Amino acid sequence: MADLLQLPALRAGRPYESLDVVELRDHRDPDGAPIAAVSQLGAGMIRRDMKRAEERAALLRGIPIRELLERCTAAARIFLEDSISTGLDGSSQSPEDYVTSLSQTSGLPHTLCRANMQKVATVMREMPTILRGLMRGMDPEVLDGGVGKHDGVPVWYTPTTNSLGAVLPSNSPGVHSLWVPSIALKVPVVLKPGREEPWTPMRVAQAMIAAGIPAEAFSLYPTDHEGAATVLDACGRALLFGDARTTGKYAGDASIEIHGPGRSKVLLGADQAENWRDHLDVLVASVADNGGRSCINASAIFVPAHAAEIAEALAERLASIVPLNHDDENARLAAFANPAFAESMDAAIEAGLTAGGARDVTVAKRGGGERLRKHGGATYLLPTVIHCDALTHALANTEYMFPFTSVVEVPEADMLDAIGPSLVVTAITKNESLLAALKRSADIHRLNLGPIPTSRVEWDQPHEGNLFEFLYARRALQERTDW
Repeated sequence: MADLLQLPALRAGRPYESLDVVELRDHRDPDGAPIAAVSQLGAGMIRRDMKRAEERAALLRGIPIRELLERCTAAARIFLEDSISTGLDGSSQSPEDYVTSLSQTSGLPHTLCRANMQKVATVMREMPTILRGLMRGMDPEVLDGGVGKHDGVPVWYTPTTNSLGAVLPSNSPGVHSLWVPSIALKVPVVLKPGREEPWTPMRVAQAMIAAGIPAEAFSLYPTDHEGAATVLDACGRALLFGDARTTGKYAGDASIEIHGPGRSKVLLGADQAENWRDHLDVLVASVADNGGRSCINASAIFVPAHAAEIAEALAERLASIVPLNHDDENARLAAFANPAFAESMDAAIEAGLTAGGARDVTVAKRGGGERLRKHGGATYLLPTVIHCDALTHALANTEYMFPFTSVVEVPEADMLDAIGPSLVVTAITKNESLLAALKRSADIHRLNLGPIPTSRVEWDQPHEGNLFEFLYARRALQERTDW
């Protein structure tokens, strides 16, 4: 293990190497040789560290917001271009090292690793714009003292917590952009990384530290289930990423923002049914961007007519997306670091097809063969389009971590009731009554009006929750000046 990369935890910014480690492996290596050993921390150590959370928050609060934003901008360049520290032994990680390691453990090809790297850097670089969106146009200088004015009206905001916890996934590094604004909002982060993806949160933290943001603002705790629960319990506010089973027990807890299945959708109005070919590019992007790995990928497409034709045309386009070598500049499909996940998904899809009422229209487009494929030692699931006869079918509103979608014929009058909780809905219609109803819907987190892919993100318009409103509470403020 002497030559193995030792990736430490961060305890309030201080690297910590533990005797308890989890070894990470290149999912393509048939011998399963480890490439890194990640230090693990227990729940008890996390609880002890959290006793000094208020001290760490005070360090961030003491930095003027304008200066903090400048440091975030500097961190974006460091994140993209510089080698950063990875441990106590003086080792460092170049941007290419990061891309390689991330690809080895997550299954993402280098193209998607770099695309997500740009996404995270954009959030750091464009933090002033993002804060304007999160704070509804209010001057972020209100964060310096908590008291200010908005449109001439006195405002007073107080933090709801001295730390933001986050239990993070391994599916896509882009999700790390969701917690990054917490630093600009002067709230330290306590991160439990996904097992296969400690690389991005470590690189973000070290880039920000190198840019002059206090190291104490970053805690990175690779840990077990008990440790993850401790992060959620010990922080006044927390983000939780996971499937419905993981997030279900916290669904009623207002201090925890749930990031579960997105079940994002595209709706085609009756006025656009005959023009569906004009919108095929939007459908393809909604399903396939980022390898279909994101909760903002469309898992269902509701159309009032031509469902079979649309499914066929979409499948024709997606069939061109095939497994390629991880370093191929044309790679668009991600592998599964754990083949068992792919096998389980494939089995569930086949069970749904066997039950009847649904057809996999991609099989013929790719010339037959299995959905589960091996390439270069890695396991893939090929893009899949299911034409479902009815919304009640098990595959009609199911989300999987690869380019998968169902196309269902739904009368326009029934679409609103059929949507259900959806992270993103793209509505391609000019029907004013339908648009008005969609705007009123409490089931939709982000609404795209017109032919906008569900996967397109504008960072000043958060698609799930508002981090400023999560981390700060507005209080009443009255002041007499005549005494």
